[in-house]
Amino acid sequence: MWRRRLSALLPRSPCSSSAPSSYQQQHRHILLPTPNEKPLAPSLLRLFTSQAGSDGGRPFIAFILGGPGSGKGTQCTRIASDFGFAHVSAGDLLRNEISSGTDQGELILEIIREGRIVPSEITVELVRKAIESTTAKRVLIDGFPRCEENRIAFEKLTGTEPDLVVFFDCPEDLMVKRLLGRNQGRVDDNIETIKKRLKVFESLNMPVVNYYSSKGKAHKINATGTADEIFESVRKLFSSLSMQCPHFKYNRQ
Repeated sequence: MWRRRLSALLPRSPCSSSAPSSYQQQHRHILLPTPNEKPLAPSLLRLFTSQAGSDGGRPFIAFILGGPGSGKGTQCTRIASDFGFAHVSAGDLLRNEISSGTDQGELILEIIREGRIVPSEITVELVRKAIESTTAKRVLIDGFPRCEENRIAFEKLTGTEPDLVVFFDCPEDLMVKRLLGRNQGRVDDNIETIKKRLKVFESLNMPVVNYYSSKGKAHKINATGTADEIFESVRKLFSSLSMQCPHFKYNRQ
């Protein structure tokens, strides 16, 4: 399944941004509530009793989405540790490719510097190889898909959809503050590029979130608190789901 040729499956049109409404208008009311708002949707609970992640089946796949600076990477590390997921970061895969010094890496670097979305034929192939290389039964895909073309290409390549989508909802001003404060020496952590990234996220990534929300697969997490406060909401979500599936264990530490 994972080895089918990508070139014949990708849609022809590239990721492109249309004039967006405000960030809050785009994702208000459509997302599922946070764990404190009401019990988990039955459709989400059913996902954890499916064949995904069982012996002989494909891995359970969770897409983790959120704007740059929403803290999703930190939360993914904790989810992976506490709930036994392999953590696949789309951003890290791209940065590793840049570090490799290949022509493709140089192309990715230029695209990121301009605040644009890396073409699907590059990102999807890197993600596919990462999933294929792990033996884990549960996989977090962090920061992917980044646009509708990514989503369509992934689903066509793998013949499947994610079992769960978690969206870390964070105000734009807080995301900017976090990005400027982390000072990790990344090429895309300057104020000009940050603003471009946020604009790209709003116009391209939110339609993906809304698509999976309409299918009952997305769950919103309030990402405005401390890392521990945010993870408490994450823990409630995954712990509630794990209660419905015996092999989905929570490692209390």
